[in-house]
Amino acid sequence: MEEELKYILLENFETLSGTKVNKINLSYQVFGKKLGSAPVILVNHALTGNSLVSGINGWWSEIIGNEKPINTNKYSILCFNIPGNGFNENNFDYDLDFNLGDIALLFIKAIDELNLPKLHAIIGGSIGGCLTWEMIALKNDLASLIIPVAADWKANDWLLANTFLQDRILKNSRDPVSDARIHAMTFYRTPKSLNTRFSRTKNLDKKMFNVESWLSHHGKKLRQRFSLESYLFMNKLLSSTDITRDGESFETKISKITSSIHIISVDSDIFFLPEEDNETYTIARKNNINIKNHIVNSIHGHDSFLIETKQISDIFIKIF
Repeated sequence: MEEELKYILLENFETLSGTKVNKINLSYQVFGKKLGSAPVILVNHALTGNSLVSGINGWWSEIIGNEKPINTNKYSILCFNIPGNGFNENNFDYDLDFNLGDIALLFIKAIDELNLPKLHAIIGGSIGGCLTWEMIALKNDLASLIIPVAADWKANDWLLANTFLQDRILKNSRDPVSDARIHAMTFYRTPKSLNTRFSRTKNLDKKMFNVESWLSHHGKKLRQRFSLESYLFMNKLLSSTDITRDGESFETKISKITSSIHIISVDSDIFFLPEEDNETYTIARKNNINIKNHIVNSIHGHDSFLIETKQISDIFIKIF
């Protein structure tokens, strides 16, 4: 069962840095069992994603649904929209100085408002996975399972370099959203992925290489549904990923987590590097944390968490 978009009004919200916000309207959707009648799985969406994770137009409908690996006959699937993602929201203040930890705190407060008991799991892909780390760092017993997919608990220098360039494109280009998306697609995929798919072929009129046409299509498609303000804001949130921003080490942070952790890495990801996930796994194991690192094998890079649905499904089936 798919619910319509709903809203929670959060008043007198205080950010991690102490800034007070009078009110924020947080939107969300629920799929499957009614909230309160079944274990709850929270799914955190990716940068250009939204709360529509299941159903005909759901961005993860092959994974989440009736008798799917994440079974809506068994669980309540909850997905909040990250404020500023542009999905059916009005009058959002894009000047709010939020970091990703503030979004995590907002989501935790919304869960409290919904009077939900301990979550069964939190799953997130890309920035949604970063947000998953942020939430469990703030509330260590929030969920029995956390599953960050193609993500990390911090923005490393490579991520900061890419978000810096994205910001420059968004502020300086004549076609900012399209051009930023074209750039983004080149590090969401891999050289082998594009070379294998297009093989230097040209389109029917022989005026463009098919890879150029494909990139242009992705740029135009995003421009039609995503505002410049949203892209700038979400890019800023991504660059702010860091559960150690308060000065505590990662070792200290992870030693407090009571959840079982399942990291899902993509072996060809050049955006969130699998070797850094392995480093996280090693540190967690030394701190006696219940953690596993699952590997998706693919030539397609970061976007494999959306492409390799069979492998992702198999991993979720094992976990659940």
